[in-house]
Amino acid sequence: MTATTPSPGPPRTPPDRKGMALIPGGTFAMGSDDFYPEEQPVHPVTVDPFWIDEHPVTVAQFRRFVKDTGYVTVAERPPDPADYPDADPGALVAGALVFARTAGPVNLDEWRRWWRYMPGAQWRHPHGPGSTLNGRERHPVTQVAFADAAAYAAWAGKSLPTEPQWEYAARGGLDGAAFPWGDEFAPRGRRMANTWHGEFPWRFLPGRGTGPEPGTTPVGTYPPNGYGLFDVAGNVWEWTTDLFRPNHASPTPATCCAPGGPHPDGDRFARRVTKGGSHLCAANYCLRYRPAARQGQTEDTATCHMGFRCVVRA
Repeated sequence: MTATTPSPGPPRTPPDRKGMALIPGGTFAMGSDDFYPEEQPVHPVTVDPFWIDEHPVTVAQFRRFVKDTGYVTVAERPPDPADYPDADPGALVAGALVFARTAGPVNLDEWRRWWRYMPGAQWRHPHGPGSTLNGRERHPVTQVAFADAAAYAAWAGKSLPTEPQWEYAARGGLDGAAFPWGDEFAPRGRRMANTWHGEFPWRFLPGRGTGPEPGTTPVGTYPPNGYGLFDVAGNVWEWTTDLFRPNHASPTPATCCAPGGPHPDGDRFARRVTKGGSHLCAANYCLRYRPAARQGQTEDTATCHMGFRCVVRA
């Protein structure tokens, strides 16, 4: 991110709570001891009441923001060479990360086999210059870096959620359950979220609302949780305001398994906690479509499976 980031303009006053759910304050058991180390330890957290968007910000909503403000996203701006001193100058072109399904099984420790830095990829062209948003107005907007999500939230008179707010809301009142709907991934064989079925990253079995290739689905395609929130599992990862730490007991931020931007190490920018998993999460690779799951993502990174939602203090 650079100092030339356009201002999002004045916020709406007051924020529009249409399409938001009121989450009652309370204390819950945050985290999980049953899955990945970064989710540990389980510990009590208290949150005050707040409003949260019922679903991730959509393409149509983000388009209104851009039309109103003229905002230019991080992926639309060429990276500043000063931010990426080890990168090939020829690679520092505007773009973003795009998923490419492999032809067969690959080493799951090598994320570069299925991620590509695509020049020209941005929120209007989430899979590269040849892709469009036609018919996708109700899909979550993607290819938004942390600054883009924060700018939208400021314009809307809202903010991005903290990690505890997001997790508490995602649980939908089911404290301690593995998923937003309970402990069974597919109750009575029913798919409850847009996640990867098959063998990641090559064999994909389409589900409700998906095409033959993995991708986002319109918000509201899958059932809401107990608080009336959609897509708190799968579809797109969502930004929060919290800096990422390797577990809930760690005093210092650290890196994680998420790919970074065009620079080789991906660590020159702070990492924020992202929540919820995405349509690219699979049981054989990334079983993180759960409220307790968390991942660190560098602030400068935009991807085709990253979105956000907003909150307002009650």
